[in-house]
Amino acid sequence: MNEVLKTFLSMSASGGLLILVLLLGERLLKDKISRQWQYYIWIVVVLRLLLPFGPEVSLMGKAYQAVDQAISQAALLPPQLQFPLNAPGGNLTSAVGVEQRNKTVSSPSDDAAAARLVQDIGTMLINYIWLVWLVVALGLLIRKITIYQDFIRYIKAGLTPVSDIGRLDQLSIVAEQSGIKKPMELCVNPLVSSPLLIGFFHPCIVLPGADIPEKDLRYIILHELAHYKRRDMFYKWLVQVTVCLHWFNPLVHLMSREITKACEFSCDEAVLAKMESGSVQDYGKTLLDAMAGVGRYKENLGTVTLSGNKKLLKERIKAIMNFKRKSTAIRFLTGVLTLCVVFGAAFVGVYPVAAAVDHTADKAQMAVDKIPAQGNTGTSGKDYAVQAEQYYQADSLPLFEITFPRLDENIQKKWLERLYTDGDCSFFSVAVRGLDENSSLFTDFAEKVYAAGDMAFFSILTDCMDDAELELWLDRALEDGNRAFQSILFDKLNRGGEFDELKEKQEKEWAEAQAAEYQAVGVAMDGKDYYYQGQLVNIFLDLRPNQSFYTLNMNPKGTVNIKIVRDTNNKITDVAYMTEAEVIELLGDVDEPDK
Repeated sequence: MNEVLKTFLSMSASGGLLILVLLLGERLLKDKISRQWQYYIWIVVVLRLLLPFGPEVSLMGKAYQAVDQAISQAALLPPQLQFPLNAPGGNLTSAVGVEQRNKTVSSPSDDAAAARLVQDIGTMLINYIWLVWLVVALGLLIRKITIYQDFIRYIKAGLTPVSDIGRLDQLSIVAEQSGIKKPMELCVNPLVSSPLLIGFFHPCIVLPGADIPEKDLRYIILHELAHYKRRDMFYKWLVQVTVCLHWFNPLVHLMSREITKACEFSCDEAVLAKMESGSVQDYGKTLLDAMAGVGRYKENLGTVTLSGNKKLLKERIKAIMNFKRKSTAIRFLTGVLTLCVVFGAAFVGVYPVAAAVDHTADKAQMAVDKIPAQGNTGTSGKDYAVQAEQYYQADSLPLFEITFPRLDENIQKKWLERLYTDGDCSFFSVAVRGLDENSSLFTDFAEKVYAAGDMAFFSILTDCMDDAELELWLDRALEDGNRAFQSILFDKLNRGGEFDELKEKQEKEWAEAQAAEYQAVGVAMDGKDYYYQGQLVNIFLDLRPNQSFYTLNMNPKGTVNIKIVRDTNNKITDVAYMTEAEVIELLGDVDEPDK
């Protein structure tokens, strides 16, 4: 394996270990130490994930070197090299293996050639796996940058500069008090759900509306300026680069979410530290007011916002109400913890490239050369069923892909059943590609996954279908009204535009039918506004019989709160006013209601 990739994998393992330690520490010390420390301490982990440096002797270096070659050789060698099938006392208990051995008998030269072929393929895959990692990393990074650029262009297209002199003066005063000398723009864009900050070098605070109260505006400006002063956008993008490079590590993705969460908590703490104690409740109210718009527009990863999702807002409100300036003892504790984390990052270290010598390919070749010549013992070296089992247990996808097409159809069917039951899409995909093009298993499993509604497995099977077969399945999905499978099939046929038109038509028909149903019980619709008995509705709630969200609309300008009552057949039976308790429960429990 490429030595650089080995080092990178050790960096990912070291960073993952630190992430687990910090997550555990966060659970234990969440409310005891500074939120800002909980935010900035992740920089140590990010640097561990990005910098391939460490002490010559480290935990990761020793561990990685100890198991590296053993793992590499096990992945490269076929099973007959690990335990010869013709060894004395070597019994294969698998009935499948016995059947396969009775069907095929190989010569010693065939065995050696097959072993060398597998070894060569394995070596090639190991040596060039870094290319897969690099392509995926670059693809993810380019995608994130493109999405962010599109988002910025979209936001700027709807920007309206604030012309109110009083509000601009307020921005200037707060910026001066915060020690920010760089000119700051103030704009309005009704497309955003909450105030946010955009622009790395030309910062701009974007408001969702121009009618924000003066006191709330001050808190909003303080919050967004705190983000700018701390360079949170640069921090967030550094984290995104790290996520792209370590895309295969789920702990890094978890770290990214924790940093995003900690960013808002620490910013709140930084703002509260500059406030008088009597202003804490007002700042919390500003966050609650921002909650009304959450969900109208999904903010981009490259921005920093005042609000967030409703679950996070509840946690932030609790933290704000419990805010206390940390004592000297707590500051000392955080300093000690910082040193522990830094030294811990150095201790786990990385895999040292200079000390590594990759002998994997040579040793594998030596093992192949040492295979004893097999006589006519009645034992076949091509027991592919046994090999497939061993490769699957070892999670060796490339070798499993080589072996699967050599199995007979009955064994292939059992494997497909097993992989489907296990929910293993990766192995299922290579197995499907290994089927004979005339195999009936395509149709059998397509019927099975379609009936079960398994979109992922059905999508895998469609990759092996021709256009005629895809058209037949599309006709069936259209007849069944299965929009999810319609989307897959239209996409496979490169007819995504037709699906968009169909979806738009169906949504329009549904909206018209819904409006007519509401009208029948006295509820009128005007765009996104609802009226009941001539009054503008504040909260409009329509639930399915199973109490899952069906429609939820909130308009702070409304004066009444109503709910639609449905029977078990999903028919409207009544319109009722919501009680105060129901409103409180709804706002407290709902995270992201359907629109």
